[in-house]
Amino acid sequence: MSQKTPLDADGQPLNRCFNAACLSDRAIDELVGVCRGVAADGVITLDEARLVLKWAEENRDAAGSWPADILYARIREMLVDHALDDQEQSELLSLLREITGGDVPLKQRVASYSSQLPLTKPAPAIQFPGRQFCMTGKFIFGSRRRCHEVISAKGGEAQGTPTSRTDFVVIGAIGSTNWIHSTHGRKIETAVKFQRQGLRIAIVSEEHWVSFLG
Repeated sequence: MSQKTPLDADGQPLNRCFNAACLSDRAIDELVGVCRGVAADGVITLDEARLVLKWAEENRDAAGSWPADILYARIREMLVDHALDDQEQSELLSLLREITGGDVPLKQRVASYSSQLPLTKPAPAIQFPGRQFCMTGKFIFGSRRRCHEVISAKGGEAQGTPTSRTDFVVIGAIGSTNWIHSTHGRKIETAVKFQRQGLRIAIVSEEHWVSFLG
């Protein structure tokens, strides 16, 4: 006897993938609420950082989605010594504020401005060995130096500005809504000019780049 397909409240078959996505979105919304509460007074204590880390550990499915996965990794790294120094507090506060973004969480902001950025579509697969990368903007993943270190460790080469040999220009998520009026916007414009000249240079988002770090 075949197993019956589970139905929803309206008698329709459940779409497992859709439901999983809804649950993940709900969990991310919950994380945003936690982050807003922690950052509300402009100070991040060790106990508050542990609270966010505990939430991520108890919600692994959501913690595996960008940008929650990056937040989780960075807090875990900060707390490896069971302490939170002044620099780490300042960095974490800034990160939480960027992720929550006032009334609009970062992931929603990224979705809304992605159509305004000249991202390569479809976004290409990213390989690192022998490839050259130009990072522009501010990154949730970490400092520009940290991004460069990861690229080098994977066999790639980081550049300060795009050249005719650049393979990927990666746009950081933070502040990218104002890319046209920002200094890193010039790098994007340079990459677009190279594309128009027929050069194979891809412009990708931080989220896409992170997804290939493994």
